[in-house]
Amino acid sequence: MDYFVDPLGGLTDSRWDELASDRFYSSAFWLRLVALEPGATSGGVHVDLAGGGRAAVPVAAVADTDELPNPHLRWPRLLADRGLASPPPHGLLVGQRRGYLVHLLHTPGTDPLAAAAALLDAVRSLPLTPSDGARVALYLTTPDVLALRTAGVRTMPVALAADAWIEIPPGGWDAWLASHSSKRQRRVREEIRRFEAAGYRIEHRPLADAYAEVGRLAARTEQRYGIPADPDGYVEGFRRHAELAGERAEVLLCAVGDEPPVGCVLYVRDGDTVYLRAVGFDYERLRGVGEYFNLTYYTPARFPGVRWLHAGIGTPDGKALRGAELRPLWLLDLSADSPLLGRDAEVLAHNSAFHGRLAASSPAVARALIEPDWKPFC
Repeated sequence: MDYFVDPLGGLTDSRWDELASDRFYSSAFWLRLVALEPGATSGGVHVDLAGGGRAAVPVAAVADTDELPNPHLRWPRLLADRGLASPPPHGLLVGQRRGYLVHLLHTPGTDPLAAAAALLDAVRSLPLTPSDGARVALYLTTPDVLALRTAGVRTMPVALAADAWIEIPPGGWDAWLASHSSKRQRRVREEIRRFEAAGYRIEHRPLADAYAEVGRLAARTEQRYGIPADPDGYVEGFRRHAELAGERAEVLLCAVGDEPPVGCVLYVRDGDTVYLRAVGFDYERLRGVGEYFNLTYYTPARFPGVRWLHAGIGTPDGKALRGAELRPLWLLDLSADSPLLGRDAEVLAHNSAFHGRLAASSPAVARALIEPDWKPFC
């Protein structure tokens, strides 16, 4: 079967979305969108289960991880940075190429362990050219790691990041604010007061009308964190993003008066969840009044009907201070001959140290860690 005939492996959007359910980053829409990125060929592995139903997972064929524009997917560097051995820099990426949250998909009501076993067999047996290479899953959740290890994966998962989710109670913004300590409530109110006093306005626009601003500002943020980013390339990338996404891709722009925007956040709303996709700021023009938190968290949290903000990876302390819960995301080498085999002690030492650094970084982060998800491999 040619699993690379298109980003869904030949399934229709509706059949794929029956498996993806409410997992936005595994949806047909998102997978077709990220397939626009260069550096790999997107596909989808899907298999029929013996007891009925189907299982699936997005994949990408990678000739060289250095050709991937997203550095967070270059598994040799991710492992080297953690002092761990790496499989070859070519092969199969199990997961999508944007959105750091990967799920094994299966028909509702079917056995997740049977689904994991069927997908593992399919992924390992999938022939790739010019040479076979590695089979590496990135940004898996703890339940899927446990299922794959039950299915026969013998390598230990490597902790990559803390995934942040902010819950908005049924009462909306007021209930969310009331759920925090009085000290944190004062912090939020003061950040909002200072932001408003500085004269900022927030404008809501579709990405199709704001891709140039988003590209320019997002490139500035990437450059700030050491990632080479060509503004013209980013503008073109977001233009193509808008072309496919249509009205689903929305933008908040932050500016003073008629000046060009100093900040932006690109997001997608799916049901009751807002997925925060990209942020960008012109740092030299900021006024130091909590622009990031006002634009990225406080404004979306006040949207009617929103119950969750998916804030993703990075900056765990700031997110924990806004009430996020932090769950681990893992790298799992599915290769039968992985160089990580027999090195469980090294991997567990890394995982434990990573967890420990997070917990020690601040009391808020320590409270935000969802320990049952971290404990199996730390």
